[in-house]
Parts: sequence; structure tokens; C-alpha cells
Amino acid sequence: MKAFLSSMTGRVFLMLLLGIVASATLTQYLAVTERQRTLERYRDSYALERADELLSTVNVVKPEARADYLKITAKGSLRLEPTGDAINTAQPPTEFSRQLAARLGAGYLLSPLPERPAACDTPREINSVFGPAHWHGTCEAINVAMQDGQVLRLTVLPPRSPPPTGQNEIVSILPFLFSITGLAYLVTRMAVRPLKQLAQAAKDLGDDINHPPLELRGASEIRQASAAFNAMQARIRQHIFQRTQMLAAITHDLQTPLTRMRLRLEKVADADLQQKLLGDLSATQQMVKEGLDLARSMDSTENMQALDLDSLLDSVCADAADAGQDVALKGRAAMALMGRPLAIRRCLVNLLDNAVKYGQSASVTVERLVGAARIRIRDSGPGIAADQLAQVFEPFYRIETSRSRESGGTGLGLTIARNIAEQHGASIALANHPDGGLEVTLVVPEYYAAK
Repeated sequence: MKAFLSSMTGRVFLMLLLGIVASATLTQYLAVTERQRTLERYRDSYALERADELLSTVNVVKPEARADYLKITAKGSLRLEPTGDAINTAQPPTEFSRQLAARLGAGYLLSPLPERPAACDTPREINSVFGPAHWHGTCEAINVAMQDGQVLRLTVLPPRSPPPTGQNEIVSILPFLFSITGLAYLVTRMAVRPLKQLAQAAKDLGDDINHPPLELRGASEIRQASAAFNAMQARIRQHIFQRTQMLAAITHDLQTPLTRMRLRLEKVADADLQQKLLGDLSATQQMVKEGLDLARSMDSTENMQALDLDSLLDSVCADAADAGQDVALKGRAAMALMGRPLAIRRCLVNLLDNAVKYGQSASVTVERLVGAARIRIRDSGPGIAADQLAQVFEPFYRIETSRSRESGGTGLGLTIARNIAEQHGASIALANHPDGGLEVTLVVPEYYAAK
């Protein structure tokens, strides 16, 4: 769940869901509040009409029957009962008492009481989580002097709370929550899917420059982005092809003059001079060859296929041993990887050659990880300074203390190996082993046929 929320899909889904829930909650709250205000206004209007009716009726009821009538009206939320209080004309009128006095006309004196009835501040039972807990409509007591001089107390109380519905409001809105959750998820998938497709296309482009272009479908903005991505892929492919062709042509054209130079050097009489010139010529030919290898390492025209990692390592280590190199292989991965056979072999050969050339021997250990395999190649050399571990991957970078003229090398072997590893989704790192020597760690992802 944490990984889902940390992804863009999770964040968009959460923001969309919270926005919908917040909007729905605010809408429901405003609706309930407006309904309550409407009910209060209607209740105030009803109380005014009812109070006018009661007082007008009492005024015409015969004195001997008035007491019985008042007993009947002393119930409910609008009560009329006798009182011994005197009319306080200094008390300012309220909005309700002013409207009631206007309706009753002359002959009545109204005096609102300063204290509110206790029922006005008693919390009401409500069925809605958004409903107000207190009544905000008219709730007061008014002393009314009748035309015959009798003082009656008119009490306007809040209406009774509505009966319980027998339903849990939270449970009743669950279908709504489920529906908007599903809607938010569908909208999120529709919005994020094109971004995922572009991200996957970028990953496929890194693995295979000749990967089929994206289909132009979906909204106009998505089609425009896909077309731009396809155009970028075509330009990169053309650039790599032209560079590879140029280097291949240079290499081919250099072979002829270099061969003639070697033949002519055979006629040099000075043996010492001859050996020095031949050494420089061999270094030049090696540099040309590795320059072409570097260009090819960034090319991905070779087809990808499933490879057995153990068989590949056995073959590479066996070839190195047959060539007289001190190479030992230990462990098994028992897994397949998806890669370009020649490129992967070149990567492993470069790492082994680097270990043997500068460390005299190579100890290869392979082990299985979760979803990957780790290949460690350790040599017996002096290692590399910590501040130069990252620099040795740069093209033509050479450590003068360990890469002498006798050892040879152009400084491209590790660069080529890293380029090939990155094209296959692998990672490569260097570290000085605690027991001495330099250790190269190559982690390659496992291939799943169902993916």
C-alpha cells in the first residue's frame, strides 16, 4: 500500500478521491444547513401564525371557559399559560414580538422576557451527521397583556426532534463512497496510463534502439507526445547508425596503411628502433579496434534473446583459460537473462581481461539473488584509489600507476562493459576488496518468460 501511494498513480488517485469526497461532503453540509435554515424560517412563520390565532381566540373566549382553554394550549412547542408577572415596557422588543404585535393590533401589550427558556439551549437529537445540534430559530418567552388586563405568558419552544429513521447514515452513504472510489480509480488509470506507456517506451528504447515505435492513439495530446517520441527515437537511431558507420569506415580505411607500415617496418635495419615502432603500431591498431568496439557497445541492432547465464559464464571462463589466463569460476545462478549474446559476452570478456591484465588472475563468483544474479570478478592486483573508482569508467581514462606501457590498454574496456550492462538493465560497480585486489560486481536481472 505504501508503494502504491508513493507512485504517481497512487498520488493522483488519492488526490482525486479526496477531492471528490471533500466536494460531496461540503455539498451535503451546505444542503443540510440550508434545509435547516428553511425549516427554521418556516417554523418561525408557523409560530407567528399560531401565536396570533391562540391569542385572538383567548381574547374572545368567555372568562369562565378561558382557564380550560389555557390548559389545552399549555402543551406542545407553542404554549400559552397564565402568569402573575407584570408587563415590563422597558424591555426592548424582539423580532418575533414586534411582528406579533403588528399582527395583533392595538389593545395588546407585549413584553419579551430577558431570560430564554431552558429548552432553547438543550441539544437536540439529530439523524444527520451534518445537522446542527441546537435550534437557531425563534425560542423565547413573551408576557402578553390581554385586552381585559389579564397577563399571559407565550412560550415559543423548538419543535420536537424528528423520530429516528432506524438507519445508520454512515452505512447508507457507503454505496456512494464505493462508487466514487471506483470512478476515481478509473479516471486515474485513464490519466496515468499514457505516462506509463511513455515510461515503458523510454525503457524499451534504452534496451533496444530498434524497438517498434509507439502507436498513435488516444487523445490528441497523447498522440502528439507519442509522435514526438517516435521522431526522437528515429533521430537517435540514425545518429548511432551514422556514427557506427563512420567509425567502421575509418577503421577499415586505416587497416590498409597500417598493414603497409608494418610490412615496411620489417625492413628497418635498427632492431631496437624496429621493435619500438612495431609497438607503437600495435598500440595504434588496438586503439582503432577498441574505438570501434566502443561505438558498437552503444549500438543495439543485435536481437535480444534468452540466455542461460551459467552456460555463458562457463563458455567465457573456459575460453579465457584456454588462452592461458588464470581464471576460476565458482557458484551457479540457475537463471536466464534476456540479452544480446555477442554484447553480453563482450562485457564479460572485457571485465575478465581487465582483471587478468592488471591483477594477474580473475576469481569469478556467481550467486542467485531475488530476481537477479550477482557476478563478482576479483583480481589479485593492487586495487584502485577510492577517488578514482568512478573515473575509470570514463572513456580513455587510465591510471598511470597501474596501467603501464607494458600492460597496454586504451582505457575503453570498462566503458564498453558499462555501456553494455546499462543497455541490459544491469548495474556494474567497482570496490577494493578488504583482502586485497579490485572486485567488480555485475548484477543482471532475471528473465521471466511470462513477462
